[in-house]
Amino acid sequence: MKNVLLILLLLPVLTFSQPLKLAKLKYDGGGDWYANKTALPNLIKFCNENLGTNIYRNEDIVEVGSPDLFLYPYVYMTGHGNVVFSDDQAENLRKYLVSGGFLHIDDNYGLDPFIRLEIKKIFPEREFVEVPFDHPIYHQKYHFNDGLPKVHEHDGKPPQGFGIIHEGRLVVFYSYECDLGNGWEDQSVYNDPEQLRQQALRMGANIISYVFVENQ
Repeated sequence: MKNVLLILLLLPVLTFSQPLKLAKLKYDGGGDWYANKTALPNLIKFCNENLGTNIYRNEDIVEVGSPDLFLYPYVYMTGHGNVVFSDDQAENLRKYLVSGGFLHIDDNYGLDPFIRLEIKKIFPEREFVEVPFDHPIYHQKYHFNDGLPKVHEHDGKPPQGFGIIHEGRLVVFYSYECDLGNGWEDQSVYNDPEQLRQQALRMGANIISYVFVENQ
């Protein structure tokens, strides 16, 4: 039933003909899942204006173990700290992903050691692999020939995009050492240069475009 529900939901998405919603993932463990409060609304606005999408302007909040997870083609996860998935939550998230869903994990600096452990509960048989720069997610309307843009420095490491591939399909995209969502935030939050914000928004738009068109 869940698979049918997701398929029915995604059919109109391919033509951008009806409004839909994106969601932010609420998880346990004490990490600040609620971070980047203005990020998704700004990305949605950018996509509606530049991609011709028809997305509700505010994101929903969905819990990892909720059946409502299957209502969203794209789910955004961020934070700085601890993440814990119960066995039931991990199973629910796995079913969502293998049924056609997409999870974007956006490290807001400090998430990495926790999410790498928890993702193994969802896909114990798989590892994160670095997504090559020629992958379609980097080449939708906007081209990122060198991969993710670097929004904030933190440890000074290069930004990397990792993925979980299931049956040939990218089901999880993990933006690491990038702070992509911070770049989507209101300019007043971090005072990032507008050119940098635009790069972050364009990369975000590529992810949304990939989910709606290439990944189904």
